[in-house]
Amino acid sequence: MAPRTEQRYETLNTDLSIVIPVFRGAATIASVVEGVIDCLRAAGMSGEIILVDDGSPDETWQVLKDLHAEFPNIVRAIRLMRNFGQHNAIVCGLRHATGEYIVTMDDDGQHPPEELPKLIRAIEESGADVVYGVPKERSHAPWRNLGSWLVVTFYQWVFRTNVTPSAFRIMRRQVVDAILTYDLNYTYVDGLLAWNTDRIAQLEVEHRPRQHGRSGYNLGKLLTLAMNLFTNFSILPLQIVSIMGFVVAVLGFLLGLYYILQRLLGGIAVPGYASIIVAILVLGGLQMLSVGIIGEYLGRVHININRKPQYTIREILTQGEP
Repeated sequence: MAPRTEQRYETLNTDLSIVIPVFRGAATIASVVEGVIDCLRAAGMSGEIILVDDGSPDETWQVLKDLHAEFPNIVRAIRLMRNFGQHNAIVCGLRHATGEYIVTMDDDGQHPPEELPKLIRAIEESGADVVYGVPKERSHAPWRNLGSWLVVTFYQWVFRTNVTPSAFRIMRRQVVDAILTYDLNYTYVDGLLAWNTDRIAQLEVEHRPRQHGRSGYNLGKLLTLAMNLFTNFSILPLQIVSIMGFVVAVLGFLLGLYYILQRLLGGIAVPGYASIIVAILVLGGLQMLSVGIIGEYLGRVHININRKPQYTIREILTQGEP
């Protein structure tokens, strides 16, 4: 475990809940929790730490149990029955949080606990409902940065904002209560926050390199997250399909007029093979794209109607338990 820090902070008398979703975090979560506890104590803050084991296949749950045993009045541990994804695990943690302010952060140590007082001061001084801790420079692999850029770009496009969302965020109790009314699938926390408030700010924070293991997000998961953002919070894909259909219809009409005139003027001796093939390929591709997008929306409606759970809990270790 990492050595305890002795750094002191300005006293902040704030009730705080810190929610950390954990997946394959056996090697890192103990040092993260100890760093958060040191920070709370140094800043004179009362708070709780809620650790949500998102179906980890390693020894993560045992580590969380040990942390709860060591800090029974601070650490709460929740074990999900399988892996439901980071955002669903965050929602689970939020439902068990009791603080005036709620912070979410990663389990890998890349979000420094020492930045917590900065986030608290920022949300208090700005009057914002949400403040994101945005890295000055991301310590990720190039492919991960590309995927993150795609998600951020979609977010800013859909919600018409310049804010950069991050997993390191602080939220007021009021806005957390508002987003917890959502109990359907394809959860995207940042989209729910943007739906409920426009008082969203950001603050530059340090971003440390990962010391152990690798990110639970791969490019495929980031693309899925981007798709969740688009299909859950926007009908833009359907609007794009409609515009494409209209453009193709107009072009087809104009092309039809052109060939009719050519036929009347005797400009077509032998019908062209190339134009037919191009038309079939273009129209066929657009039709398949349109059907796929519409099917994506229908599939999500079907799953939500069937009430697939956001998460299911196997075990909870609450504050004060031995």
